[in-house]
Amino acid sequence: MERASYDSIAFRYVTANTHPDHDTINSFRKRFLKQIEAIFIQVLGYAREMGMLKLGTVSLDGTKVHANASRHSAMSYGHAKKLEAKLKAEVAELMKRAEAANAKDLPDGMNLPEELSRREERLAAIAAAKAKIEARVKAEAEAAYTAKLAAREQRAKKTGRRPGGRPPAPPSGTPKDTDQVNFTDEDSRIMPVPGGGFEQAYNAQAAVDTDSMLVVASALTQATNDKQQVVPMLEHLQALPPELGQVKRLLADTGYASEDNVNSCAQAKIQPLIALGREAHHGSAFERFTEPAPLSGNPTPVVAMRHRLQTRRGRRLYALRKCTVEPVFGLIKHVMKFRQFLLRGLASARGERSLVCLAWNMKRMNALGA
Repeated sequence: MERASYDSIAFRYVTANTHPDHDTINSFRKRFLKQIEAIFIQVLGYAREMGMLKLGTVSLDGTKVHANASRHSAMSYGHAKKLEAKLKAEVAELMKRAEAANAKDLPDGMNLPEELSRREERLAAIAAAKAKIEARVKAEAEAAYTAKLAAREQRAKKTGRRPGGRPPAPPSGTPKDTDQVNFTDEDSRIMPVPGGGFEQAYNAQAAVDTDSMLVVASALTQATNDKQQVVPMLEHLQALPPELGQVKRLLADTGYASEDNVNSCAQAKIQPLIALGREAHHGSAFERFTEPAPLSGNPTPVVAMRHRLQTRRGRRLYALRKCTVEPVFGLIKHVMKFRQFLLRGLASARGERSLVCLAWNMKRMNALGA
């Protein structure tokens, strides 16, 4: 952007023929990340007024975006315990040698105070990392326990009977050896990435309008799995201004499939089209032209959705998912070159993602108006 303020007429107009330093631009961006979310909604309003956006069917998906941290800077709880024990043993050995009257057996160049200081610093860092892992695991376990109790009470109110089975056990809050924390960006998580392997990343969610390919809602989460992201996205969609229109359908792949998610869509009066499994390739030539038998009685939301996905219209609508949200992710990563966050921490990365989605919408509006 700093270079563009010299050689781009559009940028020189916006900056009033001044040339702000890249540090100034970065500070401005970090300072106004929260306000960018409001501007994101304003741009959608402009798209609506220009006839480019009319909410109806949205496609939901997620993609892993690299955090500004290396997975090699992460430490697991199990490794921290082993390294802590090793360093304590080394400190004890160094202290034993320091107390000895004759230190002639020390290697040349070894400075005992420096060696002790270095290990004590590492022990302090490891203790802080373990404390962060323990606090995070405890908070997540308590949140999951509260959610299970709330769901159990809701079922009891709905059925009028006491739920069967044992009530959920209180959380122990004890971390597993595989629980990790990253020293560079502790909010990021180790996540599986396409093509195999793992990276330090965030899970970026987006709801894309199938007609205009505009991003109408975005979210950033630390969860590697998409199954818990339907309800938060429904809240984002319901919070949109009424003048933008009403979301009528939600398309999502099998990673979002669950009975709770389908019921949540039905309660929000949004028709879900969520794949319940992977379809086999190279089906019959006549399969696309068949219609299922009509439903009878009062089917559950899951049964109704399964039937809807088998209809010709349902299959045609669901096919929009692959040619709307997935191309948006691909264009943002490979054309706009946004493959990794520059800011660290969940709140800052969330604001940066909103800015990227805002930039995509403005580029898309320019293309739609051409």
